[in-house]
Formats: sequence, structure tokens, C-alpha cells
Amino acid sequence: MERKKTAGRQKISLVKIEKDVDRYSTFSKRCSGLYKKASELVRENEVDLGIVLTSPTDKTYAFVNPTSNVVIDHFMNLKTYFGDQIIAENFHNKVNQLNDRLNELDKREKIAKEKLLTLNEMNKTREKNRWESIAQLNANEIIKFQAWLDVGEFMLKDQLPEASSSSQSLPEDANI
Repeated sequence: MERKKTAGRQKISLVKIEKDVDRYSTFSKRCSGLYKKASELVRENEVDLGIVLTSPTDKTYAFVNPTSNVVIDHFMNLKTYFGDQIIAENFHNKVNQLNDRLNELDKREKIAKEKLLTLNEMNKTREKNRWESIAQLNANEIIKFQAWLDVGEFMLKDQLPEASSSSQSLPEDANI
């Protein structure tokens, strides 16, 4: 692989270095640079830090501060803490979703009750108006209304034998 030489720092694409000698040399330089940065981080920020590396020749390198047990304990507790935190957050999200759904259903119920009350009021008004309008009929209109009722009664009586033969008969005390 060919690399261009340029002045200053530039981004180098990260691809596998094919030549073993070059790869070992690069690993050694980067490993020491990583140790240097880790030492600065520990010194300046008083943090617990652990780094474990395996070289291309399968040799293991480690940088740990203050001790490996302390770093591992912090890591294990961190996983437990994050695990508990994720579970709690999922439960919290689920509760919020269910609460939002409940609020939506409560709104729909309130709207349905309001519509039902409105419809009941409209039916009462319609029923009242029907009887009031019948009471306001003049003699000629009453005669027409009576004729309309008589035609309806005649049509019902005419269809009664057909209906009674195909279904149960009406009780004898039924007045039609």
C-alpha cells in the first residue's frame, strides 16, 4: 500500500497493513502513543482506566490504573447499573404509553357521552314536537291523519295472515 507524504496531520484511511514488518512497527508506535494518552488521562482526571491489547504476534499488553480488580469491578457494576437503568426506562416508557392511551380513551368516552346526551335531548324534543304538532291540527287535518292511520291499520291486518302463517301467531287478546 502506498501512502502519500504531505505536510501536517491528515486523515489516513484505516486499512490492513499488508507487510508484517510494517504492521508490527505501526502497532508498537500506536501502542506506546495509546499508553501515553492513557497516562495523561489518568494523571489529569484521576480516573480508573484499563486497556488490554493483543499484538499481531499474539503478545498481550495491558495498561491498568489503579488495579485490574478495581477497573473490572467498576465495569461490572456499570453494566449492572446500565442494565437496571435500561429496564427502568423501558418500564417508564411503557407506563407513559399506556397512560397516553388511557387519556385518549377517556377523551373519547367524554365525547361519546356528550353526543349521547345531545341525541337524547334531540329525541325528547322531536317526540314533544310530534305530539304538539298533532295537538295543533285543525279538523280537516285530523280527518286526513285519521285516514292515514286507518290505511296503516288496514295494511297491517292484510299482512297479518301472511306473517302469522310464517311465524308464531299473536296472542288472542291482541287488538289490531
